[in-house]
Amino acid sequence: MTCQRSPLRPAGPRGEAGAALVVGLILLLVLTLLAISGMTTASLELLMAGNAQYQERSFQAADAGIEQALAAGIYDTNVAVGTYDNVAALRPVPTRGTGQAIANCAEVDTPTDAQQCEYFMRFDLQSGQTPVPSGGYSIGTGFEAYHFVVDSFGTSDRGAQSEHRQSFYVVGPSGG
Repeated sequence: MTCQRSPLRPAGPRGEAGAALVVGLILLLVLTLLAISGMTTASLELLMAGNAQYQERSFQAADAGIEQALAAGIYDTNVAVGTYDNVAALRPVPTRGTGQAIANCAEVDTPTDAQQCEYFMRFDLQSGQTPVPSGGYSIGTGFEAYHFVVDSFGTSDRGAQSEHRQSFYVVGPSGG
């Protein structure tokens, strides 16, 4: 009987050849997907932070309009600053584009009427004027409190808009 020798074979099983390559490619794919997801999230958060900044700018612009209206000191019961749809209505609506421009407001490029930084001020016909109460700390007779309302609109880029309304009373001589 003759013995035949077979060539030398590797010690491990043959079925696992190249498995490390496949596992490595799968891990690389997972890491790539995580990196893309992280970049997308970072870009979205940057966009959201920018939107919040523009909204804050429009808020500050509208607030500056209130301050500018009060500083102007136009407290006339017969003259409104800007145009309203119906001054005698319960809550008149300002006609955008007809108000007083707010100083130092960063306007958007080519603004429409609804995108202007402006304020409106009117005497409130609904509450009108009321006598200052007598007694206590009264400053005397013949005085009344006049109710005024300021509507202010601030705008910024990316369509950010803010509207503020503030009312106040001015004490002055009575009309009668």
